[in-house]
Amino acid sequence: MEVQIFEGKNLEELKTNSLQELNANEKDVIIKSEEIKGNLLKKNTYKIYVYKLTDISDYIKEYLKNIVSLMGIDITLESKIRDEQIYIKMYSENNSLLIGKEGKNLSALTYIVKQLLSIKYNIYPHIVLDVENYKEHKEKRIERLAKQIAREVAKTKLDVKLENMNSYERRIVHNTLTNNKYVYTISEGEEPNRHVVIKYKTKEEIENAE
Repeated sequence: MEVQIFEGKNLEELKTNSLQELNANEKDVIIKSEEIKGNLLKKNTYKIYVYKLTDISDYIKEYLKNIVSLMGIDITLESKIRDEQIYIKMYSENNSLLIGKEGKNLSALTYIVKQLLSIKYNIYPHIVLDVENYKEHKEKRIERLAKQIAREVAKTKLDVKLENMNSYERRIVHNTLTNNKYVYTISEGEEPNRHVVIKYKTKEEIENAE
């Protein structure tokens, strides 16, 4: 994967100049910086490594093609970058194998890709892998469930603990209910038994939100 390296004395100027040279804005890239210690005669300098999200996306797609081919599956890929996140959809004639039971194979592929980027490049981009519209449909199901239970909590004033979820699924619940007038959400427990609790707001909290 291509990385652009810049060196200079001022970190902020380095970042600004690198973005201008690459004709990019800060949302288009991931920047890693390194401070190089000087001595009595030489001040500290900086080195930055700039990775374009488009290059990271292309790198992930090529890696996915190779690793999925070991499963005996040919895939086609679509990708887009939105809100600083990389979205990649996979299409094949054996989607069920790519997804796995309850999405476990898809989750494993996502984990492998993130670990690769972490270990090899020390970068942590926001990545969403999907197989056709599996994750999109799952996200909508979680949103509907969260809204339904929130209505029950608002009606009964009794908190509800949801089943264990991974961080991606918990984030969907939190985001769905973040502006709800009557309830709020918290995460409890330790992985892999971490879950969301939908809690009823106090009368004071409800009044303050109005």
